[in-house]
Amino acid sequence: MDNSIQINDIDDLPKAARWLTEAIENAETNVVALYGEMGAGKTTLVAEFCKQKQVLQTPASPTFAIVNTYSTPESKTINHFDLYRIEKIEEVFDLGYEEYLFSDELCIIEWPEIIEELLPENTLKIQIVALDDNTRKIMIIK
Repeated sequence: MDNSIQINDIDDLPKAARWLTEAIENAETNVVALYGEMGAGKTTLVAEFCKQKQVLQTPASPTFAIVNTYSTPESKTINHFDLYRIEKIEEVFDLGYEEYLFSDELCIIEWPEIIEELLPENTLKIQIVALDDNTRKIMIIK
C-alpha cells in the first residue's frame, strides 16, 4: 500500500476513502487522527468513508456535537470526532474519551492536536494537504 494518495477532484473521493480503509486495516488500529487546515477536506473524506461503510445515519460534521456515532449494517460503530471547538484538554475528559479510544470501535478524530498526548501509541495519523482548490494530497504521517 502507498503511504499517500493524491485526488484531483471530488470524483476521486471514493478512491481516497478506499485508500483510507486499506490504511486502517494495515495499521491494525481503531483510532485515526486526521490533520489538515480548515477546508482541506477532513469531514468530506470521513463522510465518503462512512458512505462506503454503508452507515445507517447521514454523516455530518460533529463540530457542535463534538462526536457523532454511526452504525454499519454489520453492527459496527464509527465514532467521528471534531475537536476544533475544544479549548482545553480537560474538556475531552468530560466526553469520556477513554471509553471511545480504548474500545474496539473505530474512532476518527478531526483536529486531534489538542489531545495528541492522549492518543494511543498505534494511532493512524493522516495529513490532508490542499494543493489547490480541487487537488488534495492525503498521506500517512509518523
